[in-house]
Amino acid sequence: MSKILISGLLVLALVACNSTVTPEAQVTPLTQNNSVKSPETSAQRVVALSSIAADIIYQLDQTKLVGMTGSSLLQKDSRFKDIPRVSENQTPPNLEKILSLKPDLAIIPEGFFTKEAQRLQELGISVYTYRLNSWQSLEKLTQDLAKHINADPQPLINRYQGFISEIPQQNVSALALVSSQPILSPNQNSWAGDLLMKLKVQNITADLQGQSQFRGYITLSPEKVLEANPEVIFLINSPQQQSATAVLDEWKKQSFWQKLKATQNNRVYVLDYYGFINAGSIDAIEKSVKNLQQALSGGQSESI
Repeated sequence: MSKILISGLLVLALVACNSTVTPEAQVTPLTQNNSVKSPETSAQRVVALSSIAADIIYQLDQTKLVGMTGSSLLQKDSRFKDIPRVSENQTPPNLEKILSLKPDLAIIPEGFFTKEAQRLQELGISVYTYRLNSWQSLEKLTQDLAKHINADPQPLINRYQGFISEIPQQNVSALALVSSQPILSPNQNSWAGDLLMKLKVQNITADLQGQSQFRGYITLSPEKVLEANPEVIFLINSPQQQSATAVLDEWKKQSFWQKLKATQNNRVYVLDYYGFINAGSIDAIEKSVKNLQQALSGGQSESI
């Protein structure tokens, strides 16, 4: 993938999850209206400006979701076909559309649409912001949203736990490569890195810190990749569903590629962007966990 494409996608998605998982943006969160509401003041009309938030609200109580962001991930999901879109991809939301839906709560990923969020607050609409960069933050987001709309989060929490139950300790070293120019890899402070840790993967870059502009991701030199020489490599497909073959062909241009143990042993796997880099939706997370487990057991991921 090109440097421009990957860098742009990471900024847009490593936070929120249409949210695209963005390595988290450096923006002061809006907190004054983030206190969880009591059942007496629970929100009845919710606008969600990320795909993961829309999915969670819908599954907690579909009657409460009155507006959502446009998302390629959920575009063909029949559950959401009648829900009005108030934005497309990462374009700023249309305030007039939001106001016409008369929401009492807007859910916005931290670092996105801050001007719009402030305007909504000025107009008396509660704004809940969040940062999704770990499994724990996914559970907290679900619990907080459930309290905001007076719903029971436990069925969803139980479903999450089912994704990762009885995970064996992995005995192979792994390296996730998110982009080739620059070479980026997630540490434990990102959604992808935390997911690898949750699956007991020996992520080579888990504890490393670097100077990458993307929080939770480090920049590696070709020499560092060769030095690490992982037994398993995970590559990332794009949201536009670039073929696994195209992703592999891009990496084969790297001079070090054929020298790696994972390459020589055919232990290179291509994972979808949604679910692994950007949580995206609950189904995407489940699929990503399944593909990771298949890869680590020596099988094929669904993307290959």
